[in-house]
Amino acid sequence: MSEKYKFNNPEGLYFVTSTIVHWIDLFTRKELKHIVIDSMKFCQNEKGLIVHAWCLMPSHLHMIVSANDQKLSDIFRDFKKFTSKAIIAELEQINESRKEWLLNAFRKSGEQLKRVKNHKVWQDGNQPKEIETSEFLDQKLAYVHNNPVEAQIVDEAEHYLFSSARDYSGYKGLLDVVLLE
Repeated sequence: MSEKYKFNNPEGLYFVTSTIVHWIDLFTRKELKHIVIDSMKFCQNEKGLIVHAWCLMPSHLHMIVSANDQKLSDIFRDFKKFTSKAIIAELEQINESRKEWLLNAFRKSGEQLKRVKNHKVWQDGNQPKEIETSEFLDQKLAYVHNNPVEAQIVDEAEHYLFSSARDYSGYKGLLDVVLLE
């Protein structure tokens, strides 16, 4: 089994990307975005997740993270499992024009997998990359924060509410962030 994309160092700092199946633009509604934010807060408060940088895009989540108490692999497994169930439940309740299409896409993604009971929302893996140099850290930090600028969602990274670019610019963001210098 490949060790390339694993959380090998328990004390490590990692760049992580979690992606919705088929790169579906799921996070276009505030209700769905806040499921992710609330779950990240829970992981911070209850599981020892330390968030250094993050950005929630329509189809994926970028983070630079480390952990205190639990293994990052366990935290991300639980995070994805919980948010998947919560997202499906929310989709079944809200007035979303793509509701049936989304639920069908997530149902079909999970049909062939024994470990998935109903729906598969997140792609497998997180592609963790350990950050071992200041150059790599600077590159990933800029990448995370400039993602919404590159996607032309905002003109300035700190104007994007669902990102730690706000914290790095002196504003208070939606999550507690341990800044990296």
